[in-house]
Amino acid sequence: MSEPFARLAEWIGDAGGMDSLEAIAMCVATVNADARPSARIVLLRGLDERGLRFFTSYLSRKGRELAENPHAAAVLYWPGLHRQVRIEGDVAPLSEVESDDYFDARPRGHRIAAWASEQSEPLESYSLLEERYAHFDERFEEAVPRPHSWGGYLLIPARIEFWQGRPNRLHERTLFTRDGTSWTKTLLQP
Repeated sequence: MSEPFARLAEWIGDAGGMDSLEAIAMCVATVNADARPSARIVLLRGLDERGLRFFTSYLSRKGRELAENPHAAAVLYWPGLHRQVRIEGDVAPLSEVESDDYFDARPRGHRIAAWASEQSEPLESYSLLEERYAHFDERFEEAVPRPHSWGGYLLIPARIEFWQGRPNRLHERTLFTRDGTSWTKTLLQP
């Protein structure tokens, strides 16, 4: 694994690993066609040399914004470790196979919820959502297929910045910028 991805994997491990929600909670910022930003927390669900993976409804606000403008920024922050990682890059949908594989590995209730919720749309009442959940729970007695409106994204980093807090605000900042298939490392002043 190249240096920025290996370091990111190490820092996630130091924060509790991929099974720790606190370690993989990632703020993802998108921008719509009018250049209006929007940010929210998603869970990092995979990391390799290609980039960072997360999953959502394609029809959610973030999904619609990524369709309009396929670029994003993300931040992982671990206050107890005095660490932060900032990532910027292009975003591409994951393959149907990768989305299916992840969806099939989710708990049944999460899969039913993907059918029941029209993410980011107005909701008349919470009881209506519960009714929709019950409907799909009954409809899919056996296997729960992945809705076509739900799947994964790959954030393909162009920049990854590591911030390590230090006393007297003499923080360590290391920026990796992608240059084709290699990375350039630059130290930044705090």
